[in-house]
Amino acid sequence: MAVSKTNKKKQQCYIAVPSQIINSISSSGLQSLLLSPKKKNPSFSVKFKLLLNNPRFWVLFLFVFGFVGMLKLWFNFETLVPFAPNPCGIFQEKTSFLNDHEVSQLSIGALNLGNEEKEEGDEKSEFWKQPDGLGYKPCLDFSSEYRKTSLDIVKGRTRYLMVVVSGGMNQQRNQIVDAVVIARILGAALVVPILQVNVIWGDESEFSDIFDLDHFKEVLANDVRIVSSLPSTHVMTRPVEEKRTPLHASPEWIRSHYTRKLRRDGVLLLRSLDSRLSKDLPSDLQKLRCKVAFHALRFSPSILGLGNKLTERMRSKGPYVALHLRMEKDVWVRTGCLPGLSHEIDEMINNERKRRPELLTSRSNMTYHDRKLAGLCPLNALEVTRLLKALGAPKSARIYWAGGIPLGGKEALQPLTSEFPHFFNKEDLALPGELEPFAKKASLMAALDYIVTENSNVFMPSHGGNMGHALQGQRAYAGHRKTITPNKRQMLQHFLNSSLSETEFNRIILDLHRDSLGQPELRKAGRDVTKYPVPECMCNGTMNHSLT
Repeated sequence: MAVSKTNKKKQQCYIAVPSQIINSISSSGLQSLLLSPKKKNPSFSVKFKLLLNNPRFWVLFLFVFGFVGMLKLWFNFETLVPFAPNPCGIFQEKTSFLNDHEVSQLSIGALNLGNEEKEEGDEKSEFWKQPDGLGYKPCLDFSSEYRKTSLDIVKGRTRYLMVVVSGGMNQQRNQIVDAVVIARILGAALVVPILQVNVIWGDESEFSDIFDLDHFKEVLANDVRIVSSLPSTHVMTRPVEEKRTPLHASPEWIRSHYTRKLRRDGVLLLRSLDSRLSKDLPSDLQKLRCKVAFHALRFSPSILGLGNKLTERMRSKGPYVALHLRMEKDVWVRTGCLPGLSHEIDEMINNERKRRPELLTSRSNMTYHDRKLAGLCPLNALEVTRLLKALGAPKSARIYWAGGIPLGGKEALQPLTSEFPHFFNKEDLALPGELEPFAKKASLMAALDYIVTENSNVFMPSHGGNMGHALQGQRAYAGHRKTITPNKRQMLQHFLNSSLSETEFNRIILDLHRDSLGQPELRKAGRDVTKYPVPECMCNGTMNHSLT
């Protein structure tokens, strides 16, 4: 316990006395009670004896102490006690019961209170402001012809489509959407899609491990018949495997090449559906795509349960921004870009690319610098940090980051973590043991990232890709939640311009992104409706539209 040192310096002290008491005491009586004589008076003892023998003194004495006692009892005005033994030390005596640790805790509490008030102010910053959705809402009103045809399609028992989907969870998701649409085009029942074992991650998850199968069947009951396996009448049938589906095939091409085989053999097997179906389909089929992506493909209860818990932990202290960071080793190799962490790491990526040139996804004739300026490279942590700051993200912003382990580990994330210390991923948020059922299953872990990111107040990917595209469409369909699309092609030249002041840099970057914050954007030909759901799947009328 801290011991206070006595201050030897004389202090002038004052006592508070109620005005009623002052008025009731004569000036001579007040002097006799409160003032000590500066020098010895020879007649003091005589006067004191006369005072004690005076009955008025005792009446006044009892009245004063009785009145003060009543004040203390009624109002607990301890600081007004006129005859306290140490009136100057009343407050000091109270604080002397606090030890050094408790005093320091008071300081920390005051500091935290200030931070909380500051964070409340940060929550009201422009950064968290959502874009104007222009009144667009989901509307999946299928045509009367579509609904009429559905009656025959869902009753069919002779044609079955089997599909094998590949890639990561988000790539598989896209292929499942197209598999449902192809089944509808062919008038066939869809066997629950088979997920190909991922050779990179060794993930052997099945459809029902990731998605809610019963919900999937129920939502699509009026569009396509979904079966868990082939019926006994077809189980011995060797399916016709078709490997020559071209990219962006039209419904007419699908029907002309597969209908006859289905009628003859009853079962058709398709593999690798990524981008095989055209992005430009009739309105009803585009709506079906949205229905599958945004309604039918719900995650399994176990994934959804933990994903929602992680979301609530991020939300518990206010809004948060989610980043999808693409800084893994294979991403740098495949994109033909360099992370810029060090000369040694850049050299390692170059050597890996030379040893395995087939990994480079496209434009092999472009240099790294050309790719960077063309906006083809992922943003590194420093670039993401500068972009967030320029767009107004407060330092107190809570950030959830999704993605694999970046090349370079924690050091690669240092620019972000130093500027935004409230930086979390699913491993940080999960309680001990919560992630064990999902360990070594990349698709399930990606699904958890998807849920927390989907529910964020602001989302920004550092690079394009299936997850970024899927979330852009999902967030648009949910009411055009703020989604920042980095304008890499135009902004990177300003990142390289060291002559710009921070104020000027921020103004330029903010201006470049005014129309890239998740506002409604009409789908153009060749674009995926699950990324741009307006106008096929969303209307800006005031009527409520329900699923058929």
